Amino acid sequence: MSRRTSRVSELLREEISDLVQRDLKDPRLEGALLSITEVEVSADFRVAAVFVSHLGTVEEREDALAGLQSASSWLERELRRRLRMRRPPSLTFQFDPSIARGARLASTIAELARDRDPGDES
Repeated sequence: MSRRTSRVSELLREEISDLVQRDLKDPRLEGALLSITEVEVSADFRVAAVFVSHLGTVEEREDALAGLQSASSWLERELRRRLRMRRPPSLTFQFDPSIARGARLASTIAELARDRDPGDES
């Protein structure tokens, strides 16, 4: 990945995160615990894959992804306005399980530590 592509990806991640948190109004996203973890932009900057981590049930995750995908044209218009891009990339949203996997791993480690040290009970 070139330096320019990397900078554009990071800028898009920050702006999309801000738009989703502050301005996007969709009932499917109300109260959703989601995070934009990464944005991968194609070499020609026409397509961007937005990776979203979500903590919740599978149904809530699917609803959140559907809400984001339906808001993609609004997000693209806002990106054009905010970043002064002639043609913002077409956005596609994909689930990123990394945060959920990390939370599960931390929980397992904490459980193992508790089981290993039974004398430290409060």
